[in-house]
Amino acid sequence: MGAMDELKIDVVDAEQAGELLTVRRAAFVTEAQLYDDPHIPALTQTLDELVEDLERPDVVTLGAWDGSRLVGSVRVGLEEDRALLGRLAVAPDLQGQGIGTQLLMAVLHYLPEQTQEVWVFTGQDSKQNLSLYAKHGFEHQYDQNAGDLTYAYLRKILGGMAGEEESSAVGG
Repeated sequence: MGAMDELKIDVVDAEQAGELLTVRRAAFVTEAQLYDDPHIPALTQTLDELVEDLERPDVVTLGAWDGSRLVGSVRVGLEEDRALLGRLAVAPDLQGQGIGTQLLMAVLHYLPEQTQEVWVFTGQDSKQNLSLYAKHGFEHQYDQNAGDLTYAYLRKILGGMAGEEESSAVGG
């Protein structure tokens, strides 16, 4: 189990697009089964579309590597003072071992200074994802329908306000 300590998180570039596509598709198959929908965007995106996405200046895609193997990723869209996280994916054989958490934590180091809030969206029925985000201070804001799917949007405000509730509860 010690291998996970050596997880390396870094930006995924276009040369790694094929590997990223594989990890994402593997990870999102469970999601597709949950929603009984093989056409969720994470599964239908083509390699060319992914390469294009990786090369956008307003998108940062982070990967987690265990040795030479890409085992997880998250996509971060940047707009003015906010970031939108999506496509959090972890290889199915390694889910539940904290890789998603490490990716979420790492995102903060890659955000531009002016970023004030981080948004994340996931399927409304993706209980695991929702509890992961909640644990990290994301609060549910609204749901949005997209075809047959309903996405839950959650937000975390960065900066001074975020940690206050926790620190005031400590010690008492």
